[in-house]
Amino acid sequence: MDKPGFYHTTVLLNEAVDGLAIKENGVYVDATFGGGGHSRLILEKLGPEGRLIAFDQDAQAWQNKPEDERLIPVTENFRFMSRFLRLHGYKEVDGILADLGVSSYQFDTAERGFSTRFDGPLDMRMDRRGEKTAAQVIKTYSEAQLHQIFEQYGEVRNSKQLAKHIAGMQKGPTIQTIGALKAMLTPVMRGNPNKYLAQVFQALRIEVNDELGALKDFLEQAAKCLKQGGRLSVISFHSLEDRIVKQYTRKGRWDEQGEYEEATIPPLHPINQKPIEPTEEEIKRNPRARSARLRVAEKNQPT
Repeated sequence: MDKPGFYHTTVLLNEAVDGLAIKENGVYVDATFGGGGHSRLILEKLGPEGRLIAFDQDAQAWQNKPEDERLIPVTENFRFMSRFLRLHGYKEVDGILADLGVSSYQFDTAERGFSTRFDGPLDMRMDRRGEKTAAQVIKTYSEAQLHQIFEQYGEVRNSKQLAKHIAGMQKGPTIQTIGALKAMLTPVMRGNPNKYLAQVFQALRIEVNDELGALKDFLEQAAKCLKQGGRLSVISFHSLEDRIVKQYTRKGRWDEQGEYEEATIPPLHPINQKPIEPTEEEIKRNPRARSARLRVAEKNQPT
């Protein structure tokens, strides 16, 4: 489905699209277009009257856009989904798919700053129109703020020591490259260096892009935008995302502190009680698929 090596190897392709139970002339949303793999398969299953609205805030993703009049591309974050669906004349849709996280292309492009494998700018913006970069987080966040993001988003085991170390270096030259950040972190690294750096980078990336806030906004909008009986199919790649998807599809809302609480009538119910995981064969083809988890939910009928 994808152009190999060009942008992104789609994970759980058939499972995620099958989860939507596609109707030939239905209206669907691919909330994370990426390499276009899920979108192409959805389009294959749609008839001439079917429509697909695809979102991706990364302008480079649209290099993969198929020429298909049934596809409506939107270069925006999926947290604005309901607004742009209304703009295009769709109040409700039959199904919504989201493949969370970073694309293979973003990881493999040094200038985007997502990967520890390359040197490049300390950027990490998925939407390059945004102002906040990882370099700015490192330079300007307080010790308490740094501690919070490394503990909560990266689950870094010495997050307090790490935050103190970074805050103590902020009076020096601004850390602007991945190489400079790795060198700065060397004195406080614990355990496997690659795992440690991956946790730090995950925390910075989530903060720069407000990934968990955007996911919560998206889920609430998805519940409202789906028709009765419509399906939501979400692939996550780390436990923080998966927990949010799991709890929302079971409970249906958060309180003012962001904790989960049971809605009187949850808008969605899970189709699969346990997440669908990639096969060993898929993991062999694409090792990045190893951590993927798919959850499918359906819009409840009104009582």
